[in-house]
Amino acid sequence: MADADPTQTGLSTLAAAKPPRPISRERLVLLFAVMLVTAAGNTAMQSVMPSIGTALGVQDVWISLAYSWSALLWVLCAPIWAKRSDQRGRKAMMALGMVGFIFSMALCGLVLWFGLLGLLSGLWTLIMFAVCRSLYGAFGSAAPPAVQAYVASRTPRSERTQALSVLASSFGLGTVIGPALAPLLIFPGVGLTGPFIAFSAIGVVTLIALRFRLPNDEPQFAARGKTFDAPFGSAAGRHARDTDDHDDDLESGEMQAYPIAEPPDLKWTDKRLLPWMTAGLLGGHAQAMILGISGFLVLDRLGLRDTPEAGAGPVGIVLMVGAVATLLAQWGLIPTLQMGPRASTLWGMALAVIGVVLFGVAQDLHAIALGFAVASLGFGLYRPGFTAGASLAVTRPEQGQVSGKVASINGASYIYAPALGVLLYGYSEWLGFAVIIAFCVAVFVLGYRSLQSDEFLTRDRT
Repeated sequence: MADADPTQTGLSTLAAAKPPRPISRERLVLLFAVMLVTAAGNTAMQSVMPSIGTALGVQDVWISLAYSWSALLWVLCAPIWAKRSDQRGRKAMMALGMVGFIFSMALCGLVLWFGLLGLLSGLWTLIMFAVCRSLYGAFGSAAPPAVQAYVASRTPRSERTQALSVLASSFGLGTVIGPALAPLLIFPGVGLTGPFIAFSAIGVVTLIALRFRLPNDEPQFAARGKTFDAPFGSAAGRHARDTDDHDDDLESGEMQAYPIAEPPDLKWTDKRLLPWMTAGLLGGHAQAMILGISGFLVLDRLGLRDTPEAGAGPVGIVLMVGAVATLLAQWGLIPTLQMGPRASTLWGMALAVIGVVLFGVAQDLHAIALGFAVASLGFGLYRPGFTAGASLAVTRPEQGQVSGKVASINGASYIYAPALGVLLYGYSEWLGFAVIIAFCVAVFVLGYRSLQSDEFLTRDRT
């Protein structure tokens, strides 16, 4: 039997022991753009939908319910796409998610345009809108877990909170840009549906850049490399890995690693993960409810129900101010104060309670924007804390699965919570805000008792 080439063996061992280099600036910009465009498009849509619903003459709760089917599909499909990203590559799943976003925005805009022209009744407009929106839930859900897993698999544990905070801030920046641009995209002829058309076109440009500028990352055949324990893996669960000797990765210095066998399925009831998933579900419901209420509250408190076209601007201002506060949390407070997942989650919920109270009693645009900003600052701390905590609670080979579960939790919050918030707000304003506060308090109590300490989560383990 021929002996193995000692040179190749040495190189394989060296590659195995060498941790991945940080993600290059160009790749980070592309990943940032994928998240930013989808966030900006969705928040631009949210800023005009209360006005569109009022113009169509339908009740507020039906506007919120129109999102439910898409949110349910997101919950069901996100873990499937996340698992496929481990097998087929993150880039392919990002591209699929962008295609879902593009077609969803374009078709939703077309249906709403027909409804505003009177070619469809309000009921049929919302039904067709829900069907077209489901494309985003079914296929758009492929992109966020792929982007998160791409970043998580290329950063050490001690840096992952900040890396995922930067990634989450792309959503935050998108939520600034979307409401800011929405009133400017209301063109003659297409009216309130202008933002849908514009962001579908921007999505096409982003998809082209992604396809041609982000290198392929499909797994190679398992037999090519020598197996070794995953770097930064948990001491409690080591997994055999292969090195990927693809030329592009060698030139860039990124040593891709792929498992010979898939890691075991990550259960929702896994004791490492359950407290974070529970906190994510409850806090997500609180955030979804206040977002669902916000646009309608602005129309009510400012007396704009009779002129819905004039409502897009004030609603956009409130959403934009809240997004700036979210960016302050994710770009400023978390890295400056070096807040870990647990601290971010607890402080975020405390601030969210204060913001919800201010938002609930506000009567003018300034006070409404201030209350929403404080609440958004709290949720801006909570969201990356929950995401990073779930990621750090499991091993590196399980990142694809946990990112899918995080995406599902985020989607689950929007299945019925916005409609529930609007329904309770319509019945009794104080009841709606009391339920939101109760969710935040529940997360704080659960987090204080059950979430792992930041010192444990952020410690590099070999």
